[in-house]
Amino acid sequence: MTEQDFDAFGKLMRATAEYFGKSLTGGVIGIYWQGLRDLELGELRAALNAHVQNPDVGQFMPKIADIRRMVSGTTRDSALVAWSKVDQAVRHVGTYADAVFDDPIIHRVLHDMGGWIALGAKSEDEWPFVAREFENRYRGFRMRGEVPAYPPVMLGIANAHNRKGGFAVQPARLIGDRSACERVRLGGTDLPLIAMGSAGDFAGAVPQRQLTAA
Repeated sequence: MTEQDFDAFGKLMRATAEYFGKSLTGGVIGIYWQGLRDLELGELRAALNAHVQNPDVGQFMPKIADIRRMVSGTTRDSALVAWSKVDQAVRHVGTYADAVFDDPIIHRVLHDMGGWIALGAKSEDEWPFVAREFENRYRGFRMRGEVPAYPPVMLGIANAHNRKGGFAVQPARLIGDRSACERVRLGGTDLPLIAMGSAGDFAGAVPQRQLTAA
């Protein structure tokens, strides 16, 4: 959602609270907004409808975690779905080609695990451990409710070679929903994802007495 959706968001949340016999202050609506603003308004409306019809929890006013669960299931469910996409892409597309997935968290997790090319070098014996690491990292981002900075494209072997040699690059393979893949590509960054500095930079920013051992 964007800032222009805030009024509609507030009306929807107040109507939901009224259904449960409650009222929401502006401050509480702000908390919901911060926790849910990455969703589309339509997704939020569908999640609230699903919540009120849920026979297990539908009698309670939903919290942020309840709404997110209705949108994408548990973090474990989401991680398993994400890993299935990665597993199938490695087996059927391979890491020779560039890849763009329809989930930005997949890009960040694969980047943090060494990249797309490195993933393709794993053996079948290593694969269960790779899957577990991916799922744990993915769930960590999901639990924090964040979309971290991520590379727009997962670089494959062919284009890594082409770029070094100054040759034309080949189009990336899209994994999943095509329009979502395009949004992921446009939302990524080629800047370093982890800031690096030298000890000299740090020393210049911190008083010397803090760097001197007692």
